[in-house]
Amino acid sequence: MNPEKSYLSYLKQCLTAFGISMPISAMAEWSINLPKGVTPVSRDIYDLHMLTMAICAGIGLIVYSFLIFILFRYRRSRGAKPTDFDNNSTLENIWTVTPFLILVAMAIPSTLVLIDMEDESNADITIKITGSQWQWHYAYLDKDIEFYSRLSTPTEQIHGHAKKGEWYLLEVDKPLVLPVHQKVRFLVTSDDVIHSWWVPELGVKRDAIPGYIHESWAKILELGIYRGQCAELCGVDHAFMPIVVKAVTEQEFTQWLAQQNKPPHPEETVKWKMDTEMRKGREHYMHYCAACHQEDGSGIPPLFPALTTSSVVVGKPISRHIDLVLQGVPGSAMPAFAGQLSNAEIAAIITYERNAWDHDTGDLITPEQVQMRRSK
Repeated sequence: MNPEKSYLSYLKQCLTAFGISMPISAMAEWSINLPKGVTPVSRDIYDLHMLTMAICAGIGLIVYSFLIFILFRYRRSRGAKPTDFDNNSTLENIWTVTPFLILVAMAIPSTLVLIDMEDESNADITIKITGSQWQWHYAYLDKDIEFYSRLSTPTEQIHGHAKKGEWYLLEVDKPLVLPVHQKVRFLVTSDDVIHSWWVPELGVKRDAIPGYIHESWAKILELGIYRGQCAELCGVDHAFMPIVVKAVTEQEFTQWLAQQNKPPHPEETVKWKMDTEMRKGREHYMHYCAACHQEDGSGIPPLFPALTTSSVVVGKPISRHIDLVLQGVPGSAMPAFAGQLSNAEIAAIITYERNAWDHDTGDLITPEQVQMRRSK
């Protein structure tokens, strides 16, 4: 029997007894040590960490062993008498030189690792990572490919209406795909507030700050999927900004690139039914809009206005509503969704907003209407 699995099963039973539910896969990630990781930098960091811990443990062992020996060997009950002296040059030299040598022993490998971490030269691929509330935008600068990556955990799981999945809050609709054994350079920035792109297995954690670009790099050595999160408190949905990196072979990466570079198929004209669009619209609204405007459309005034009382949402012309979603509101928290959502997704969201919450305008928006405004 695997003792770790046995312990986790017991722990899950204890949590359940207290009414706390947690997927055992999430508990399996618990660790008291750094992950060794799958990149040269992450493994250097791990080795440096273990070296530092060994040195600290050795110092602690020597100091406390000597202290315990003194306490027992020279205690008053054994008749020990304190010695009266002013100084001891030999001891002073020892406790001055010894810490200096220890610090040098730690500083040399630390400096070498830091130098290696900052060497982004000769990269095979350059990717710009932009954080925003609350998603990541990836742009392969030398491949002419870009897309948004968002949380894909269903809202039913988040609100406790469905059983939580294996990768609850750690799954996205589009992962960052990278080839193994190639040096990838990251350029990290932000559109709005400070975020932080952090994937422990890659040994990469870079703050995303508006107006600045922070660099890092990674060369993944093993195939697999590696998960991370935003590590900087960035707003109400900070916990919903997961990162998923998929490491594939060079052949698979080439095939993936070819698929991304295919010209998009023209959207087919379909018969848009209100009930279908309302269902799709609510799903997209909950995923992209509810964090700010709330599930019931009440918003969080004055920062996030209510949609239930908005003249744009129920008024005419409808083009005003479409333009606002496409272009956003400059200088506000409302982003432009033109580069994030397809015509069909925007049409569904606007249809939902114009007919939800007792609006009942009867307006059914089509992708053609959105494309018409997008082209202007």
